[in-house]
Amino acid sequence: MSAVVHKVAVVGSGISGAVCASSLARNGISVSLFESARGPGGRMSQRRESLEDGKELFFDHGAPYFTVTDPNVLSIVEEWESRGLVDEWKETFGTFDCISKEFVEIEKEESSKKYVGIPGMNSLCRALCHEPGVESKFGIGVGKVQWSADMNSWSLIGFNGQFLGNFDGLVASDKNIVSPRFADVMGQPTPLDMNLLPQLAGRLQEIPVRSCFALMLALVGPLLSIPVKGFSFTNSEVLSSAFCDSSKPERSDKSECWVLHSTEKYANKVISQFGLKKPSNATLTKVAEELLQEFQRTGLCTSQPYFMKAHRWGSAFPAASIAREEKCLWDRKKRVAICGDFCVSPTVEGAICSGMAASYKLLEILNCL
Repeated sequence: MSAVVHKVAVVGSGISGAVCASSLARNGISVSLFESARGPGGRMSQRRESLEDGKELFFDHGAPYFTVTDPNVLSIVEEWESRGLVDEWKETFGTFDCISKEFVEIEKEESSKKYVGIPGMNSLCRALCHEPGVESKFGIGVGKVQWSADMNSWSLIGFNGQFLGNFDGLVASDKNIVSPRFADVMGQPTPLDMNLLPQLAGRLQEIPVRSCFALMLALVGPLLSIPVKGFSFTNSEVLSSAFCDSSKPERSDKSECWVLHSTEKYANKVISQFGLKKPSNATLTKVAEELLQEFQRTGLCTSQPYFMKAHRWGSAFPAASIAREEKCLWDRKKRVAICGDFCVSPTVEGAICSGMAASYKLLEILNCL
């Protein structure tokens, strides 16, 4: 291995970027991770809500859990489990039919293990982002990414024009820095000009995504009529799934908290009315009321909420995989990797696979410099 310490910038602190950053740092790379949000997680984020009486509520309002089938990913997850970063969510799940108003399917006990972060889904990303060798910079959005052929390196500029540094390699784990959708939402050019990567540009022109709304509920009392802690809905145009967040390991049981996800059809209807830009509080309030009403119509919501809030996931859930067997997009000459669940499969496991693949590509070339 070269004695030179190479520097790599990772943009995005979702599970794909966090895994990639951790893997690079463990192999001697100096990693700077940039995240525009206040904390890590992406769709593995956990929402904290502080109430007037001083009570705090926590919701895993993106990915409720993840499963693993790949042996290589399983070995990584087992290592995380040994460190107390993840645990198995040992509850029963099912399917509820909104026409018959009955649970038509209950999972068998031998179904695949469901893992959750401890004490929240974002805890895993936070731990990986703070491992030795990773310098994480939250609240710093990357506004422009430039390639210097003379210096044979990448330079990053923040949204406010701040120079963020020069780097030997680049990992884009946040698809917004390469997706044309960024311009529609933010009203400014995509940070990474894909003319710099012509061989990859065609595959990134349009990354299809599924939008959805999440409803976070804290209830006065438990929903005793529900025999499971997580379930999907059939025959509903509004709701797709519901999960009892407070039933997860190492969560507070002082309040029964649920997270509901809308259908893509419902989310698209709202977006067609109000557009892609950040929804107003009035819009989110209206969405929260409509999702709650649908939940109440099922007859399952027998307790009144004392807290509810909606969140829109505009592009967090990919609808296609653009790399599959390659697991990430890679430009060897410019040492740039593009990774995420949109490369492999629209799952947490897919994002982990892609992040690891990106780190392997960079390590292979950087160790030869």
